[in-house]
Amino acid sequence: MQYSAKFKEKLITKALRPENSISGTAKSAGIPKATLDTWIQRARMGSISKDSSKKRRGRARKSSRWSAEEKLRILSEASGLGDEELGAFLRREGLHEVDLQEIRETALACLQPVKKVGPSAEGQELKKVKRELRRKEKALAEAAALLVQKESSTTLWRKRTTTQGTTTETTLDAH
Repeated sequence: MQYSAKFKEKLITKALRPENSISGTAKSAGIPKATLDTWIQRARMGSISKDSSKKRRGRARKSSRWSAEEKLRILSEASGLGDEELGAFLRREGLHEVDLQEIRETALACLQPVKKVGPSAEGQELKKVKRELRRKEKALAEAAALLVQKESSTTLWRKRTTTQGTTTETTLDAH
């Protein structure tokens, strides 16, 4: 049976009121509940005419395809509602409580601080090589200092003098 768009809109509006139920509204209008459910879902997608039903097949849009703005709007509107009001709101939006929970969890996960990811293997190798280079530079500087110290102490303690072709060594006293 064909119903007018005006009749459909009137029933949809009535069914989505918090004090009414979809099954009760369908029963009072003498139509199957499944038919009213289909009309409601089509209305949520923007059209209740039969032509648009061929394009969308009467299914509500998945929450994963909603924009961030739509999800934020749903979260903010649902946040202060009581149980009955929340149920009516979810029906009006074509959502289940599980969908709302999923949107909420996703939003909370996005608001968590970003965990710092460690450096890449290449970065770790570079850090290791730089550390090794600093260690070797220190060891080289220490070895050079020891050589300089040895050289200067040798010249302080020993004095070579050459007299008439012979070499004599004289040891200096530390006193």
